[in-house]
Amino acid sequence: MRARMLVGALIVGVASLTVGCATREDWNMWLSHSSHFASGDHGIFSLKNNKDGSNPKVTRTDIENSRGQNWWGLYAINVDPSQIFQN
Repeated sequence: MRARMLVGALIVGVASLTVGCATREDWNMWLSHSSHFASGDHGIFSLKNNKDGSNPKVTRTDIENSRGQNWWGLYAINVDPSQIFQN
């Protein structure tokens, strides 16, 4: 009985780890840099914006920071100038 529970727990654990993994393209991007984000500003920006770029929240400061801090990533957030919030 214990063996079955252990095998079940192992399968659930492996499945949950596999589902949450990054794609090969994501891994290649992350491995080519020394950290996950270029700066704290980059991290905050990424957390407040969707991966697919829907409903972007971009300020002029974000644009200046991205240029000055050399932000990177697989998913660019493209916005129309009318969507950029003033600081």
